[in-house]
Amino acid sequence: MNKNELNRLLKESGVIMEGHFLLTSGRHSNLFMQCSQLLQYPDITAQVCKLMAEPFLDKGVETVIGPAMGGIILSYETARQLQVRAVFTEQAGDSMVLRRGFSIKKGERVLIVEDAVTTGGSVQKVIDILNESGADIVGLSVLIDRSSSASEFGVEMKSLLKVEVESYLPEDCPLCRSEVPLQKPKN
Repeated sequence: MNKNELNRLLKESGVIMEGHFLLTSGRHSNLFMQCSQLLQYPDITAQVCKLMAEPFLDKGVETVIGPAMGGIILSYETARQLQVRAVFTEQAGDSMVLRRGFSIKKGERVLIVEDAVTTGGSVQKVIDILNESGADIVGLSVLIDRSSSASEFGVEMKSLLKVEVESYLPEDCPLCRSEVPLQKPKN
């Protein structure tokens, strides 16, 4: 699957939406990425996770980890593609934690999987957990990189799609001036 086919598939499955959207930050944008829409379709999710796993096939991955919520299903399916264990982290206040009996051993070779990277905050919290446990972080596999600048995590990062998302303060929004109806996709 090439980038054009992936882009088409993500639009058809409702991941990439075009219109006028209120972002979590309060800014407005003509694009919104709702990665959870992909997860409705197990066959497509499996194809996408196979692509996410491919750059790391020969890296000796032992475990795949993803942050809740967006990374849970993707980490599971990517781990299935690699035939290794899958775990996930959960939010606890301002940090992420391993719960439910999950643990990472010192030296364990771990691949981080995330649906989308914008600021990189969730990924950095997962990296912090892995560094504390002494894990060997193999890399980071991301479905959509929508960060405005290259995130520096100190690990190899591979994204399936790089998307530049313009956003506007509400008072500067050309979509508002054109009276395009504002959507709140996270509601």
